[in-house]
Amino acid sequence: MSSFNLSAWALRHRNFVLYLMVLTLGLGIFGYTKLGQSEDPPFTFKVMLVQAYWSGATAQEIESQVTERIEKVILETAHVDIVRSFSRPGETNIFVIAKDDAPSAAMPDMFYDIRKRVGDMRHTLPQGVVGPLFNDEFGETYGNIFALTGDGFNFAQLRDAADDIRKELLLVKDVAKILSIGEQEERVTITLANSKLANLGFSVQQLVDVLQAQNAIAAVGAYNTATDRIYVRPAGTFSDLEDIRNLPITIGNRTLRLHEVAEVTRGYADPPHSTFRYQGQEALGIGISMRKGGDIIALGKSLDAALVRIESQLPVGMELHRVNDQPTAVKRSINEFLKVVAEAVIIVLAVSFLSLGMRAGAVVALSIPLVLAATFFVMYLFGIGLHKISLGSLVLALGLLVDDAIIAIEVMLVKMEEGWDRVRAASFAYTTTAFPMLTGTLITAAGFLPIATAQSSVGEFTRSIFQVITIALVISWLVAVIVIPYLGYKLLKVHPAKETPPSLPLSGEEQNSAATLTPSHDKGRVGEGFLRWFRGLIKACVAYPLIVIVLTVATFAGSIFMFQFVQQQFFPDSTRMELVVDLKLPEGSSLQATEAETRKLEQYLDTQQEHIENFAAYVGNGAPRFYLPLDQQLPSPVLRNL
Repeated sequence: MSSFNLSAWALRHRNFVLYLMVLTLGLGIFGYTKLGQSEDPPFTFKVMLVQAYWSGATAQEIESQVTERIEKVILETAHVDIVRSFSRPGETNIFVIAKDDAPSAAMPDMFYDIRKRVGDMRHTLPQGVVGPLFNDEFGETYGNIFALTGDGFNFAQLRDAADDIRKELLLVKDVAKILSIGEQEERVTITLANSKLANLGFSVQQLVDVLQAQNAIAAVGAYNTATDRIYVRPAGTFSDLEDIRNLPITIGNRTLRLHEVAEVTRGYADPPHSTFRYQGQEALGIGISMRKGGDIIALGKSLDAALVRIESQLPVGMELHRVNDQPTAVKRSINEFLKVVAEAVIIVLAVSFLSLGMRAGAVVALSIPLVLAATFFVMYLFGIGLHKISLGSLVLALGLLVDDAIIAIEVMLVKMEEGWDRVRAASFAYTTTAFPMLTGTLITAAGFLPIATAQSSVGEFTRSIFQVITIALVISWLVAVIVIPYLGYKLLKVHPAKETPPSLPLSGEEQNSAATLTPSHDKGRVGEGFLRWFRGLIKACVAYPLIVIVLTVATFAGSIFMFQFVQQQFFPDSTRMELVVDLKLPEGSSLQATEAETRKLEQYLDTQQEHIENFAAYVGNGAPRFYLPLDQQLPSPVLRNL
C-alpha cells in the first residue's frame, strides 16, 4: 500500500478533508433522524396456520376426513419442515412450519403454494366443512393496544365508536393494520316452546324454512325504459326486530304471527367467541401494527396526536385507555443506548487521554462522532434500523472503532518525538500501519461473518450484528488514514527544531512549515513506570515463547470447557415492565367458568393497584402478539354456529 499514500494525500488536500468531515457529520445527523426505530429487527415468521370447521363432527371424524387429507397435500410443498395439527370436535388447526434454513424470500411463494394445493383438493372434503381458512400473518406484532370502555354503552355502540376510531387511525402514518379484540357478534334469538309447537302442529324445521324464504335476497329481473334501467326487487326483507316478530307464518291452513309462537329477542352470540376486559371492566380492544421499516417513535407521536382528536369526539362516558405502549418501550431502549454510548465514550476518552496525552487524546475523541455519523448514514442507505440488535452492535463497536485511530496517532507521535515533521510522520504511519490495520479490521469483521451467512431464523434475527460492526470498523479505518492525519496536523503541538526535510514533494508553504517545525513531547501521557513494566512484560514474552504458547493454548482450552456453564438462550430476559399470566382451566371448561376465575384474579390485582399501572384480560383467546418473542395462543374451543 505504498504506491499511493492516503494520509499524504489528505494533508495535501486539507480543505477538502475538512469539507468531507463537515459533510459526514451533516449526513450522519440526517441518516440518524431517518432511521427506522423498532423494538425488534425485521423477522420472517415461518409459520402458517390452516383451519377448518365441521359442525357436529367428532375429533376422530375431523382427524380422519379433514385433517389427514389436508396434511397430505401440505407435505408435498417445498420448504415445509413440520406439520403439526390439533383436531377437536368440530374444528382442526394445522400449523405449517417451514425449514429453519429456508430463505425468507421463499416464504410468500410457499404460503401461496399451500393455498393453491389445499384449494384444489377442497372439493374432496365432506359436505358441510367450512374452510379451509389460511393465516400466513401469524407473526404480526400489535405493539400498541388500546381499550375502549363506556359505562352504560352496549357492545354495538362500542363497536360503532371503534369503527370510527379505526377509520381515523388508518390515516396515521406508518399504521399497517388494526385488530379488533373482544368484538361480539350480534344475534337475533328466537326461543320456541316445544309444547306450543306440538299443540299447533308446527315443527322447528318448518319454521326455519319459512324464515329463510322470507328474508332471501334473490334476483328477480329488470326492465328498460327510454332513459333508465329499472331493477325489480321483492319486498319483505327484515329491517328491524318488529318485522321479525310480526312475520306471518303459514303452515298448512293456519297463519300466525311469529311472536304468537316464539319469543324474539336481540342480543349477542352465546357463548361469545372471546371477550376482552380492561381493569375488570368489559371493553373492546383495538390493536395497531406498524408497517415494515416504520419508525415506532414517530408512530407513537402520531398516535398521541390522533388520540387527542379521537377522545374529543367520543361520547360522554366513553373512554380510550392505553394497554400496551411499544413506542415508550423503544424510547426507553434508545435512551438506555444513548446512556451506554455516553459511558463508553467517557471510558474511551479517559483511557485515550491518560495513555496518549491531552492533544493526541483529543484527536481520538474527535474521531468517535465522525465514525458514528458515517455509520448512521450508511445504515440508512442499507435500510438497517435502530432496534435491540443494531443498538447492541453499536455499543460493541464503540470499543473497536478507536483502535485504528489510536494506532495512527501513536505512530505519528512517536515519529514526531524523534524529530520528524508532521507530514512525514503521517506518511510513515500510513506506510507502516495502514495495511496491518486494514487486515485486522477485516479479520475482526470476519469473526462475525457466520452470523450473516447463517441460513436460519437466528441468523436473520441477528444479522445486523455483522452489518453494523463491519460498517463501523471499515469507516473507522478510513477515518484513521484520512481524518486522523489531518487532525494530528492541526492539533499536535510542535516547536522550532532542526531542519528535517520531508520525504514527499510538498507545496512551497508546506515545505517551509515542514522544514522549521517539529513536535514537542505531549505532556500527560502514561507514566514511565507503567511503560517500563509493560516493556519488561513484552521482552519476557519474546524471551520465553514456548511458555506463552502453552499458556495461550491452556486459556483457549479452559474457555471451551467453561463455555458449557454459560446460559444459552435465544432471547435474554425481558426488560419490559409487563407480566403475562396464563390461566388455563381443564379442557372442555365453559367460557363462563373461565370468566369467573378471571374475575377472581382481577379482584386480587385490583388490591395491588398502587404497584400496577393497568391490567387487561383476554378470555377465550390468547393475547395478541404485542412484542415479537410472545407466543400467540389460538382461541379456545367453543360452540360455533356455522
